[in-house]
Order: sequence, then C-alpha cells, then structure tokens
Amino acid sequence: MSSTPPYTITSKILKLSTRISEELTKLQFNKASKVNPMLRKKNRIKTLAGTLEIEGNFLGEEKITAILDGKKVLGTVKEVAEVNGAIKAYERLDEYKYDELDDLFLAHKILMGEILSSAGSFRGVNVQVGEHIAPQPSMVNDLMTNLFAWLKNSDEHMLLKSCIFHYEFEFIHPFSDGNGRIGRLWQSVILNSFNPIFSLLPTESIVRDHQEEYYKAIENSTELGESTPFIEFMLEMILQSMQKVKNDVPINVPKDVPIKRLNKIIELVIENRDITIAQLANMLEVSDKTIKRDIAKLKEQNRLTRVGSLKSGHWEIYHG
Repeated sequence: MSSTPPYTITSKILKLSTRISEELTKLQFNKASKVNPMLRKKNRIKTLAGTLEIEGNFLGEEKITAILDGKKVLGTVKEVAEVNGAIKAYERLDEYKYDELDDLFLAHKILMGEILSSAGSFRGVNVQVGEHIAPQPSMVNDLMTNLFAWLKNSDEHMLLKSCIFHYEFEFIHPFSDGNGRIGRLWQSVILNSFNPIFSLLPTESIVRDHQEEYYKAIENSTELGESTPFIEFMLEMILQSMQKVKNDVPINVPKDVPIKRLNKIIELVIENRDITIAQLANMLEVSDKTIKRDIAKLKEQNRLTRVGSLKSGHWEIYHG
C-alpha cells in the first residue's frame, strides 16, 4: 500500500489551478493549437533547449534545430549525445505510461544511453545535490516503487500529481545522472496523459528562465518537509507557458462579434466613408477576414450598407 507524499493545498495552489483550467479551456477552443505542426516543433525545440541548458548544455535552439534536420553541428561529443538523447526521449512522450516504472527506466535509457553506462537502472552510489543528501542507494528501489504506486492509485488531480511527483523524484534522485532532465520529462508525461495539449507547452524553457527560483523551490520544499512550495512554483511555470502559447496562437473569435469593435467601425466610417477594409483591419489590428465578418454583422443589424462597388463605392450609415 502506498503512502501519500506530504503537501498542503494552499489558496495560491487553488487560484493557480483555476487559472490553468481557464487557460486550458481557451487553448482547447483554439483548434489550431492541436494541429499546427510548426508550432509543435518550435515549442518542442524550446523545451529541449530549456531542459538541457538547466544542466549546462548550451548548444541552443539553432543547433538543436539543425540536429533535428539531420545536419552536423559544432559541439563536444557529450553535448551532441545529450541533445540526441533528449530528442529521442521527448519523441516518445505519447507512448510512455505515466504510472509505469518500467517506462521511466526506458525513458532514462533513451535519454542517457549514449553517455552513461548505467542508463536505465537505479544508482548504486551515494549522491549529494547542494546541501541535500539523497536517500541511500539501498532505499531507492522501495521509494520509487512506493512513489509510482501513489501515482497510480491517488485520486489527486493530475495537475498537482505532476508537480508532487517532480519534487519527490528530485528528492530521491534515483539515478546517478540525468535526474533533472528525467524529472522534468516525467512531469510532462503526466500532464500529457491528462490532456495532450500540455505537450504543446514549452514549460521547460520557462523553468530555464527561472532556474534559480526552480532550485530554491526544491530547497524550500526540502526544508519544509513537503512539496508545497515546489507545487506553487511549477503551477506558475505551467501557467506562464500556457499564456505564452496563447500569445503565439491566435484564439478563434467567438461567434458573438465584440460590440466595441462594431461601434468603432461605425465611428471610422463616419469619419471617412471611403475607408477600405484593409485600412479598417490595420487600424483595429485584426485581419481583413475579421473586418469582413464584422461588416456582415453590421449589415444584418441594418447599421451599415455599401453603395457602389468595393473599388469605387462608399459606405452609408443607417441613422434610423
């Protein structure tokens, strides 16, 4: 029977979870985010660069892109091997079962296979990370078995599970190398199993941008004896990554056209009845297609009409 890792649900955790759920709904509404292969590739490269840079590999997005495209790049054998391992490990994101320990072993073997002879198996040596002395090697198997049992059986929300697991994994530090990369990968695996849209998020690159806070959150959780500070930190990182993706992918306009924009179109037409669709689109910072849809709505409302052709005619406003 598995024991529950210690954590406390704070008001900050509840607030962040709610905001993430709201952002998730917005992203799900935007079908483009699910099918856009260019955006997927772009954010996967950001993810790879982010998780590697945290560990001191600075080949960067440009060289990772080149490696993905089958090109040779300048770098040490170890740097290139780390990139190759990360690419292969993340390529199988959809295939891993988040609650299967054997899949974690497989991911570690794929990630570290070119640079670590013990890849895919637990460490047999003592390790210390900063001030933290990880559990003895003889304890690792039981601790990880117990953690995966909790992961499989807990009724906790998957969003929180992913953060709790990430911290507990780093605390145990089960492998001799690659723990940071695997911990971040496995949080993505858990989130992806909850909702595939999470695989689009470049969360690892956001963590990279807040690297000192990342380590501090781990340290604070260890001092406190529970993962609460780390959960709060990671939820903030997930939220930021969702907001970044939302900014990169225009959200589909709801069926109800914003009233303010319709009124602004009327104001602009009153000022210049010869104004073009392109000019309206530029002034209102929307697409031509959006302006055409807005004008159709105004015509339905009997507020606007076109006299003559689009090329030589002009707009008329109904005042009745």
